Amino acid sequence: MSAADAPETPTPADPTEGADAHVPPATTRVVIAEDEALIRLDLREMLEEEGYTVVGEAGDGQRAVELAREHDPDLVIMDVKMPVMDGISAAEKIAEEGIAPVLMLTAFSQRELVERARDAGAMAYLVKPFSKSDVVPAIEMAVSRFAQLKQLESEVTDLTQRLETRKLVDRAKSLLQTEYGLTEPAAFRWIQKTSMDRRLSMRQVAEAVIEDAAEKQAAKQAEKQAEKQGAKGRREQRS
Repeated sequence: MSAADAPETPTPADPTEGADAHVPPATTRVVIAEDEALIRLDLREMLEEEGYTVVGEAGDGQRAVELAREHDPDLVIMDVKMPVMDGISAAEKIAEEGIAPVLMLTAFSQRELVERARDAGAMAYLVKPFSKSDVVPAIEMAVSRFAQLKQLESEVTDLTQRLETRKLVDRAKSLLQTEYGLTEPAAFRWIQKTSMDRRLSMRQVAEAVIEDAAEKQAAKQAEKQAEKQGAKGRREQRS
């Protein structure tokens, strides 16, 4: 990619920017699937206090899938372990049909379980017990990742290329977060906006970000090596 086509460097994040972004519109509709009635009730109260609308509640995975199909919600919050159909299987069905992002609830934080949930299509997860301050960022993450996935699907129709593009975009987002202090949604918005402004695909923008990061890393390493060589030469001259 030529210098003229390369995307502009993002500016470091303003910590105060988007401070109220977590407040959802009243139309954000949620289905809760949790077999423990008390947890379900607590979660409903947390969500309603934050402005979410709970449109359905389920005590098993099968009913959760049915409610998701019926209500077409903006989000499904689902426990991993439930009767009739477990949460991971239910999440997989909801993801396959592209109904809504799924936020998984689990009492376990084992890597294997988290990876299974992710592979099933879950966009984020929460480890129980959790508080309201944990719920809102997790919801934001799930909804944002789902929107990103939909955007990539609209841009790349081939499944293999879509997966490759998603990996590149995820890597570019991580680099932008590290380098400029952006949140994950902000990093994706930057990639998306740059793609539109420069008439490039998101894959091209992601590749440019990755290439730029690699060049900066190589330059840093070369600079360190030069400093070492210079220090070595000075020591030799003194001796």
